[in-house]
Amino acid sequence: MNDLTFGGTDGSTLVPVMPHLPLHDATALTRGGNLAQIALDGQVYTLRITRAGKLILTK
Repeated sequence: MNDLTFGGTDGSTLVPVMPHLPLHDATALTRGGNLAQIALDGQVYTLRITRAGKLILTK
């Protein structure tokens, strides 16, 4: 695995659609949970993974 791929939960390899952009695994950001805090310009945002597997980013 290199910096452009991640292993999927089903053993597959995920390849980014736009390889020139960073790819981050949401499960890694939440350390296996469903919430993470993300800071930008002095503001803190909450990233949530829903039960349906969707991502929600709130301020």
